[in-house]
Amino acid sequence: MTRFRFVLPFAALFLCLPLSASADNAKDAKKVVAFGIDVARRGLWQEARFRFEQAVALNPDSASAFNNLGVTLEQQGEFEKARAAYERALALDPSNLSIQQNYDLFREADEKRNRKPRPRVTAPKPTAPAAVPSPTPPVVEEMESRS
Repeated sequence: MTRFRFVLPFAALFLCLPLSASADNAKDAKKVVAFGIDVARRGLWQEARFRFEQAVALNPDSASAFNNLGVTLEQQGEFEKARAAYERALALDPSNLSIQQNYDLFREADEKRNRKPRPRVTAPKPTAPAAVPSPTPPVVEEMESRS
């Protein structure tokens, strides 16, 4: 029984550690997202993508990180990955209007990209009327004059 008296406080300490580490990760992820937004605004999309992926790894429950990752992936032309990131962001925070707007705009643009172009129907080019051969003048035989 005495062994448990010593073990119990340590067990409680170990149970609390993941919570504080998780809180630290969430704070770190927010900082990384803020930095990613800053570099994205300067057009450094590859750096922004790296930062948002880093934020997602630090805090897989960050809707903001997934939303910004979706924007970045869309900017880089990786539309399937962007869709997955937006959908994950919406699943994490379905009431967030910014995420909803980003996803709606993405879907609208994606539908336009995936539409099959209609064949162009063009009116036939006007052509000059076919040349009609002019009738040959009748052969007039000379008449003998009667005098």
